[in-house]
Amino acid sequence: MLRLTVVTEEGFNEATQRFVSAETFVVELEHSLVSLSKWESRFEKPFLTSKDKSPEELIAYLEMMCLTPEIPPEVFPKFSRDNLDELNKYINSRQTATWFNDRDQRPSRDVITSELIYYWMVAFNIPFECQFWHLNRLLTLIKVCNIKNTPPQKARRMNRAEAMSRQNSLNAQRRAAAKSRG
Repeated sequence: MLRLTVVTEEGFNEATQRFVSAETFVVELEHSLVSLSKWESRFEKPFLTSKDKSPEELIAYLEMMCLTPEIPPEVFPKFSRDNLDELNKYINSRQTATWFNDRDQRPSRDVITSELIYYWMVAFNIPFECQFWHLNRLLTLIKVCNIKNTPPQKARRMNRAEAMSRQNSLNAQRRAAAKSRG
């Protein structure tokens, strides 16, 4: 969960000659499957795409993420650049110690929607209370379940040229170690 203080009004302090916060709201936000699902049901399109969102869509997602009750809708457009930077950092954080070696993985062309994520949760018997987790943490758990449930791949057989090259390399190493010529 992310907690942000949003300044909605500023005043001017004559004594210090500085602008000061006159009215603020503390907003608690959660980037979760629940907020994603709410946004997709409202806009009827996938959220997790590379397509840019309109300002209206982004503000709506902030509202969907909000856990704080009774925040006036005028607060969301008042997010400062620092608030938005902190929010982006939070949304993009991994929220887990698990990491993957994705060197050999091709990116998926599947469009990921909230229903697909719910399907994965059902398929892997992930409890529904995980829908309130940070979305990246939930997706990591799903990926771990997928990896652990996939049978290991059989080793690829070498073709004749690869086998001969490997054997020649081993012979060269052995000759060098034994200091012989053959």
